[in-house]
Amino acid sequence: MYDVIVVGGSISGLLAAREIARRGFSVLVLEEDAEIGTPEHCGGLVSIDALNSLGIEEYRLLSRIRYATISVLDTTISIDAESKNVITIDRRALDKHVAKQARRNGADMMLMCRARSFAVRDGYVKVDTNRGMMECKVLVDARGCSIPAGTGKGFLPSAQYEVDSACWIDADRVEVYIDQDKYPGFFAWIIPGGKERGRVGVSGKGINAMDRIEQFIAMKEGKYMHGSNTNCNGVNGNNGRCVTLRKVFAPIWIDGPRRPFVKDGRVVVVGDAAGQAKPTTAGGIYTSGMGGLLAGTTIADALANNNLAILNRYEDAWLDIFGKEFEKMLMLRRLFERLDNKAIERILNSVYPHIDEVSASGDFDFHSSALARMIMSIDGLRVVKAVLGSEFRRFLAGIAKV
Repeated sequence: MYDVIVVGGSISGLLAAREIARRGFSVLVLEEDAEIGTPEHCGGLVSIDALNSLGIEEYRLLSRIRYATISVLDTTISIDAESKNVITIDRRALDKHVAKQARRNGADMMLMCRARSFAVRDGYVKVDTNRGMMECKVLVDARGCSIPAGTGKGFLPSAQYEVDSACWIDADRVEVYIDQDKYPGFFAWIIPGGKERGRVGVSGKGINAMDRIEQFIAMKEGKYMHGSNTNCNGVNGNNGRCVTLRKVFAPIWIDGPRRPFVKDGRVVVVGDAAGQAKPTTAGGIYTSGMGGLLAGTTIADALANNNLAILNRYEDAWLDIFGKEFEKMLMLRRLFERLDNKAIERILNSVYPHIDEVSASGDFDFHSSALARMIMSIDGLRVVKAVLGSEFRRFLAGIAKV
């Protein structure tokens, strides 16, 4: 019997456990895998400001990001990211660090323990696990995107490889490749993790993610092995080919918050399970992490006051921070899904003369304003009007309102 059981050792669940245990309540974290932080689905891209906001003072820095490039067809624009304090981190190490924070505050951890089901009965949450039945006053659902549920509306298939000896990876540059034919509704990405090392991924509606990522890596290797980079041949004896260290295939959620965040009066949902990943990039260290932190503090308040109605304040608190940002990102996503490669290229070309201004106005953790500025260029507006037709005025009104 615990005050709170957290199902899932994700960063959102662990931050919730840390905050609840810090207030003196008993917490148990159930993790179905044999190790906290594994498997790692995340690209590890985050701002230092976000980590500070989450109360994370220790992390393993892999790369400091100075540039981000966006490519479509024959156009590539480069955005200065140095002032945004964006870094890539070892996500497994980050989760382990937050787990240690939770343990120091008194939280218990149980690995290789899978919650098969849970239900509210007789004033408690009954949790059926492979280790037997457990009970708690409040349950935190931090299970992320489940595979069975990860095939419906709002989910996209994705693949991400961790690679080494990849001479085509720049240690200080994030790369985004847009191609609505190969990665419909999303993109391919390269996130550096040091010299010639990083995470390469693809996602898109209805694609075979494994085939597309293999094609993308082959394209990058072929481009550099045949004249684009003469230093690439023979790297580490691999004739220019990278070494794949880890492969992860998992759905991503891009459809915004999955409300309500509190169910049956005693089940609090956080992280990917609550749809707290960004609709534009599916990134969620900060947005999902803040969900866990806010949930944890709200649960502690509810238990301290013996008033579970206080749990509903958690959703309001998260929406106060991210609600308008997510509404705007969802609008931009709907537009992006309707643009073809030529239209996107026209927008990028129209933005290029003003790229320094756009870069300066952006915020990594709240980036919808910078994206909206890119679309609001003169040529960008023409493209959007042609695509949206009668919906154009409604789109502009929505962007202005949000």
